[in-house]
Amino acid sequence: MRSDRLISLLLILQTRSGVTAPGVAKELGVSVRTVYRDVEALSAAGVPVWAEQGYGGGLRLLPGYRTDMTGLTAAEARALVAMSGRALPDDLGMGSALATAVHKLVAAVPASHRSAAEAARSKVLVDHAGWFRRAPAAPQLERVQDAVWAERRIRLRYRSGTGRLHQVLVDPYGLVAKTGLWYLVGAHRGRTRMWRVDRVESSVVLLDAAKLPPDLDLAAVWAGLRAELERPESAIPVEVIVRVRAEILSMLLRVTAARRLSPAEDTTPDRLPPAGEDGWVGVTLGFRADRGAVAALLPFGGDVEVLEPASARALMVATARAIVERHAVDLGESP
Repeated sequence: MRSDRLISLLLILQTRSGVTAPGVAKELGVSVRTVYRDVEALSAAGVPVWAEQGYGGGLRLLPGYRTDMTGLTAAEARALVAMSGRALPDDLGMGSALATAVHKLVAAVPASHRSAAEAARSKVLVDHAGWFRRAPAAPQLERVQDAVWAERRIRLRYRSGTGRLHQVLVDPYGLVAKTGLWYLVGAHRGRTRMWRVDRVESSVVLLDAAKLPPDLDLAAVWAGLRAELERPESAIPVEVIVRVRAEILSMLLRVTAARRLSPAEDTTPDRLPPAGEDGWVGVTLGFRADRGAVAALLPFGGDVEVLEPASARALMVATARAIVERHAVDLGESP
């Protein structure tokens, strides 16, 4: 809608000392000609805006001009306030500043939207922790965050998932919070990678400026890293047919990373297939590999039976036997 676009243009002009018409056109997704028409509309409405031609020119507001209008609709104000302070855990130490910003935001929205905005925070909660686990401590997070903000290189003493210690020199791109864990995204020796911050044992922020791509898009970089992790070439996706006790099926679907394939794609922990007369449910689950299926299903013990493929069933049996043998020996018992 043109009214929304005019408000967006006014906010852009109000928050920046000067912008070019082509730049605004690209940001708003319109033509340069449309931008100039919108400038004329704002000027006709009494907004002191003008266009300067030539080198160093652009679109500008009269110095000192401000408007109290935020341009937020009721839905936009509600969404911002609801997610403020909830979208990220307070590990970065921004809680008090964010709370102050929310109060200012609520005060700035139109009076007709204010009550809805004030009530929004009490109705939305984002829980970042995974089921049945607590996020590990990340004592180096503050220093890693300093390197990200300052755009400086950081040297990490990092313990990998295998337990080995590595020294890595990182050009930090940004931080990503996922299921209660913080990840540092950056480059090491020219290759984009991610590091779990809770595995950083020590760190030193260097004086060297980080080498950042000129068109860095953290969301796009993270999406690529996640795709690489979730679909590695070495993993062969497998469909596992299992029998599950009906009373634990909901929990199994919540805590495993399986993709539900049958009885229906829309099977969810809150929408379950009916149990058979024996109290069991047959379901096909998708995993990245046999080993991933066994790792996810083994904790459920005898409440889950792997039927197919034979390779996953055999691995389940072998793993269970190895566990029994190991613990029987530790207890001085015969396996």
